[in-house]
Amino acid sequence: MRNLFNTIKNIFAIEDLRVRILNTLGFLLVYRIGSYIVLPGVNPAELAAAHSGDQNGLMALINVFAGGAFNRAAIFGLGIMPYISASIVMQLMGIAVPYFQKLQKEGTSGQKKIERYTRVLTVVVTAFQAPGYIASQIPEYAIIGGHATMFFYIRSVLMLVAGTVFVMWLGEKITDKGVGNGISLIIMVGILARLPFAFSAELIGNRMKSDGGGLIIFLVEIVFLVLVVMATILLVQGTRKIPVQFAKRIVGNKQYGGARQFIPLKVNAAGVMPIIFAQAIMFLPLTVFQSLSGNSTTMTGLVATFSNIGGFWYNFTFGIMIVAFTYFYTAVIINSNQMAEEMKRNGGFVPGIKPGRKTAEYIDAVMSRITLPGSIFLAIVAIMPAIAILAKIDNGFARFYGGTSLLILVGVMMDTLQQIESYLLMRHYDGLMKTGRIKGRTSLSGPGVAAA
Repeated sequence: MRNLFNTIKNIFAIEDLRVRILNTLGFLLVYRIGSYIVLPGVNPAELAAAHSGDQNGLMALINVFAGGAFNRAAIFGLGIMPYISASIVMQLMGIAVPYFQKLQKEGTSGQKKIERYTRVLTVVVTAFQAPGYIASQIPEYAIIGGHATMFFYIRSVLMLVAGTVFVMWLGEKITDKGVGNGISLIIMVGILARLPFAFSAELIGNRMKSDGGGLIIFLVEIVFLVLVVMATILLVQGTRKIPVQFAKRIVGNKQYGGARQFIPLKVNAAGVMPIIFAQAIMFLPLTVFQSLSGNSTTMTGLVATFSNIGGFWYNFTFGIMIVAFTYFYTAVIINSNQMAEEMKRNGGFVPGIKPGRKTAEYIDAVMSRITLPGSIFLAIVAIMPAIAILAKIDNGFARFYGGTSLLILVGVMMDTLQQIESYLLMRHYDGLMKTGRIKGRTSLSGPGVAAA
């Protein structure tokens, strides 16, 4: 405990780090205030009653990422999700479109152009999503006056687009003047904002009932949650290091190269993207089955099967899709041929492996071996909330036992702590841990959460 207080004292003794932390907290406070400002013309009480039963589904997941602003119809109702969608599209275009491949290789100037295109695409995506959001999430009786006028639609769409652009700007400012990745921190704060309500719902509304099991069962649940978090940290930080030997070069009287380094390949290089893809895809057949059900007993049974998130077939299908999407997304983001060519160009080689095509094949083989256990572990983490619900845990609290929420929380926390530790070590202070170093995702290959 004494070392903890000394570390906190050292953190605030560094002026640059202190200013960055305060800037981060200030920007996040602005975001949380904006998530409670409801769109003009909407009755908050009627809207809350309309969404009181929204506990599951894709909309509930989006609401968790938005920190509750999605169901509140706040000016930040769409949050940062349009920016994430635009970033994913630009990332995929960087693989499929030669022009964007060229921009990725141009360094800083190319990255600035990609960021500019991402911002423009974010506005376009938000402009398309906003009318659908208003039509599906704001019922007529929740609008003051009893019906939505054209002026209400235009004004609300403009405010939602402006809100998303402002949140995107906040994320960039946190990255520039704060600590950590701004977009990831905004998502993390939105998820954490639901944690106190989930704790109170589980403890007071569930366990303190006459047949709820009491405080002992709640403490057992907390211990189990800690174990799940520890296992998730292992998944996020797990790497397979490939040794790379660089050839010696003599330039003038100096010798360059000759050192051995490592390529860290992540066990879970795809991050949370397979879970997001699988969750989105799982709702497509459900929508088709619902439209075709009618009087068909078979279709009605399929709708019931794939609507039950605690059912065996739902989670079995969900897990298989996560494994498949993990392999797919890993193959998309890990370009073994490019890694082998850059290694060869810089005079590096894997000991015992010929440079070029053989090195690419070797990296592919290693990635295939480590992706299998990583994808299975990721599938287990994804279905943990369903297992928690089957154990009679409240739905809101069960979300923190796994899935996208837990992976984002762990990943962003590790990234932020790594940046803080780097500031401490640069000023010759002790790190956050007594032994070892914190390994965040920023030092590893593959995308982070906000890339998600």
